[in-house]
Amino acid sequence: MLLLVLGTAAGGGIPQWNCACSGCSGARAHPRRRRRHASLAVRTDDGRWYIVNATPDIGDQIDGRPELHPGPGPRQTPVAGVVLTDAELDHTLGLARLREADTLQVIATDAVRRALLDRLRLGDVLAPYTSLTWRDLPRRGTGPLGGGASGLQVGGIPVSGKRPRYAADAPDDDAWVVALRLYDPSSGATALYAPALAAWPDHFQQAAAEADCVLVDGTFWDDEEPRRTGISTRTATGMGHLPIEGPDGTAERLASLSARCLYTHLNNTNPLVDPAASEHKRLARLGVEVAYDGMVIEL
Repeated sequence: MLLLVLGTAAGGGIPQWNCACSGCSGARAHPRRRRRHASLAVRTDDGRWYIVNATPDIGDQIDGRPELHPGPGPRQTPVAGVVLTDAELDHTLGLARLREADTLQVIATDAVRRALLDRLRLGDVLAPYTSLTWRDLPRRGTGPLGGGASGLQVGGIPVSGKRPRYAADAPDDDAWVVALRLYDPSSGATALYAPALAAWPDHFQQAAAEADCVLVDGTFWDDEEPRRTGISTRTATGMGHLPIEGPDGTAERLASLSARCLYTHLNNTNPLVDPAASEHKRLARLGVEVAYDGMVIEL
């Protein structure tokens, strides 16, 4: 299994266009600190790629990886489709950026599909440009990611019923937000990708314990960070993100796993966006990493 980390930032990216916090200012002064919106690319057995979450940066993310470049035909692309973990704008706006495709395959839960089609009217908007083909993302089980039944498998593990703001009155569903489980039958390797994690249910713990690599929500360092930095009146957990440190923190949970564990989806207020921050040493002592844009993970 081959994973390309296309981005590691939470909503707005780093720097965020209208933000002058220390994280964003530092990224403007030091371009290497810049982070694009959190996303992965996953290679299937036939050499094609699925992109996990279509972010506003998707054009640059594809262009920044030679493996994803088009060719040899003028409109021949190795990108086979998109897998969505939720319906948030930061993870779906990039679908419109891919409108030049003849057809576009999107794999998502029914709740996410309905939000995009009924609330954002994405099907109507894109119909004059491209044809959207929808596939259901299995819950708790797995199904083929590509075309072959014996190839890479994908499944969604429900972790939150948090709806995006534009669908706040939509029906309840425990799979509004899922963690992706990627399984390679040929090697037995499993990766778990959870860029938004509001809770740590037992079924997620079981999947994490069985995985070889776990990439999880690192939006905020501690629960009070959003209120302390003035970006919100809510706590991290109130915004739907388990913090890294503290009583509800995920760092100790990750440290107990045998898998390679990494944080992604960092907010611009998170001290981890500064490579010199002492919080990196804290995670290193626990054996936990911080993913970076351009990272390649092979399992």
